[in-house]
Amino acid sequence: MHIWVDADACPTVIKDIILRAALRLKISCTLVANKTLTVPTSTYLATMRVSQGFDVVDETIANLVQPGDLVITADIPLAAKVIEKNGTGLNPRGELYTKENIGSRLTMRNMLDELRSTGVVTGGPAPISLADRNAFANSLDRFLNQRGEF
Repeated sequence: MHIWVDADACPTVIKDIILRAALRLKISCTLVANKTLTVPTSTYLATMRVSQGFDVVDETIANLVQPGDLVITADIPLAAKVIEKNGTGLNPRGELYTKENIGSRLTMRNMLDELRSTGVVTGGPAPISLADRNAFANSLDRFLNQRGEF
């Protein structure tokens, strides 16, 4: 298993949780972004810088993900591509994207996107709260420990 992080939009506090878990459990983890990132020196941690452009990070991760991999992303279309490749998606607020729920998440995302384009809904998600951080850490820990590899 490999952990891929859509690092452009991932809050720093969530990246820190991911990196600590990867190091503790000795899981390979790559942060993908269109800017330079730094991670602690370790054979388990890497960064990948991709070119600027619409969805370049998402497409890179979607092309590299393998069955069984975990992708940390708030991007629902990327999560859908990951699930198509038999991976798992986890958003920074702790919600797992699965075959059972990705269809409804995509439908809701598309509806909200249309509403935003007509000016009906404005603004984005609320900042990551302490409860969100705890939910993410708990979901990540549960997922990694259910894998039975550790």
